[in-house]
Amino acid sequence: MTIDQIIENALIEDIGEGDHTSLSCIPETTKGKAKLLIKDNGILAGISIAKKIFHKVDPDLNYTAILNDGASVKYGDIAFFIEGSSVSILASERLVLNFMQRMSGIATSTSEMVKLIKGTKTKILDTRKTTPLLREIEKMSVRIGGGYNHRMGLYDMIMIKDNHIDFAGGIEKAITSTHKYLEIKNKNLKIEIEARNLEDVKEIIRIGGIHRIMLDNFTPDKLKEAVNLINGQYESEASGGIKKENIRAFAETGVDFISVGAITHHIKSLDMSLKAL
Repeated sequence: MTIDQIIENALIEDIGEGDHTSLSCIPETTKGKAKLLIKDNGILAGISIAKKIFHKVDPDLNYTAILNDGASVKYGDIAFFIEGSSVSILASERLVLNFMQRMSGIATSTSEMVKLIKGTKTKILDTRKTTPLLREIEKMSVRIGGGYNHRMGLYDMIMIKDNHIDFAGGIEKAITSTHKYLEIKNKNLKIEIEARNLEDVKEIIRIGGIHRIMLDNFTPDKLKEAVNLINGQYESEASGGIKKENIRAFAETGVDFISVGAITHHIKSLDMSLKAL
């Protein structure tokens, strides 16, 4: 789903047939001005989305951004000013805040992880653990926070995980079947496969024909062994059981990527509010 579609559907959900509160107590011709006040410390995300929302509700609203996506913010900062129809500003308010608070929370969470592994070669990846229908928005937030997107969905990359391997009848059968499928469908997709232990890693290297090995639930010591076995032949990704407290140890193994689902599904929204002037 595109960002424009997300915004359109969110407005339908929130406004419905009309903002009866504003329409009933504020003259339609009333003009006003408001500011977005930051009430927390973190990384700002959603500035570009806010502009889209305001202009979708009312193209005549005058939006002035003071800060950009990715800016470090603190309590008391002002992110933007919005001026024009008071009814239009109020109709946009909650959706702007909902998006920006969650997006900023994700960007902040991602930035914290990125800072913890600074100086290593490892990159932070997101996962498909996103809010249904909001994936485009949440993955944008990860990028704003300094992370990288894994795959958008099931359609843009082959990712053979433990269940796929078991249902396929083993690693070799899974890889072989995947190549046959891609040939038949005339698809050119990268292939990632999960390894559960060092024996799996050795077997995958022997078979070949993949692009990345996901090392799931490895300890840092075992991960380093696996990275040494792979020796740059394929990309390497660590996943599972990785938290702020131990992420540095995983990154120092030399692994190419660390995927962290928590940066999108276990975050604290950044506090902010829209205040009339």
